[in-house]
Amino acid sequence: MHEMSLCEGIREVIETQVAAHSITKINTVRLEIGCFASVDKHALAFAFDVVMHGSIADGAKLEIIDIPGRAMCFNCAKEVELDDRLNPCPLCGSGRLVPTGGGEIRVKDLEVV
Repeated sequence: MHEMSLCEGIREVIETQVAAHSITKINTVRLEIGCFASVDKHALAFAFDVVMHGSIADGAKLEIIDIPGRAMCFNCAKEVELDDRLNPCPLCGSGRLVPTGGGEIRVKDLEVV
């Protein structure tokens, strides 16, 4: 389950921010996750609770913000949104696309005390 290692990385980001600022408690962690990131959100939520146990983010709420997939179409030279990496261009129907976004996973912000 790579969601566990993702949460360990999130904990490292949190610990870095705690060390840089006077943070005493994390109430909410907001993540942006692209639809091409291959993350099981239920597994991520479970892993988040496990990994954050005993940390400054113990009991923090996890909010996930879905980021749509994006790709550049070689035929019509437009950047388009995609729900699935294998979908054709919604503008011209071409299958000649290169992903340009939607694979990201990042901490958007932390709600802190």
